[in-house]
Amino acid sequence: MIMNVNGIDIFYEKTGEGRPVVLLHGNGEDHGIFDVLSEELSIDHGVYAMDSRGHGKSSKVSELSYDSMAEDTAGLIRKLGLDRPFVYGFSDGGIVALLLALRHPELTSGIAVSGANLNPDGVKGKYIRMFRIIHFFTRSRKVKMMLTQPDIKDEELEKIEVPTLVIAGKSDIIKEEHTRHIAGCIRNSRLVILEGEGHASYVVHSRKLYGILKPFLDRVEE
Repeated sequence: MIMNVNGIDIFYEKTGEGRPVVLLHGNGEDHGIFDVLSEELSIDHGVYAMDSRGHGKSSKVSELSYDSMAEDTAGLIRKLGLDRPFVYGFSDGGIVALLLALRHPELTSGIAVSGANLNPDGVKGKYIRMFRIIHFFTRSRKVKMMLTQPDIKDEELEKIEVPTLVIAGKSDIIKEEHTRHIAGCIRNSRLVILEGEGHASYVVHSRKLYGILKPFLDRVEE
């Protein structure tokens, strides 16, 4: 389905019925990475898996930013009339979920973020070097965004009050101390570091993610 939000078309796929859950994918991906998770969550939730601007079936745009993606997510929640959905974001989607909870706390009951970072320094150096090489040859706006954004301050994170689950793989591209710092700045948070997992290994088309998210989601909805 397509919804016009902030002057652009945002594509989303809706499955199931019940308490709403919004799913936000990572850089260069689309909602399809959540096919397994959507199937499992839709047993007792209304699941809204969206394509971020410039991705998938959503509008192509000249510039990309996490700020605009957060505003798109807020706009979609409002236009669909969703009652404080739980929001899960992976990688770039995790950054968007943090910004949503910061700027529009009334729109969500809780968030979970996987492999998110507050700034480019949170990414391990070898991956930043790889992104720079890719950007040099491709001039990709999506890669440029990862090299220059986001810029979320600790004092902003400290304002997040909704229940927050912070997740990362032990071998994530995000520095473990950075992930721990994110969780430490959010008062009402829980941290999970997954042994034997990388950045996306437990997320993309994986049955592992449901088992990690569902207990936290159930507690939020109690």
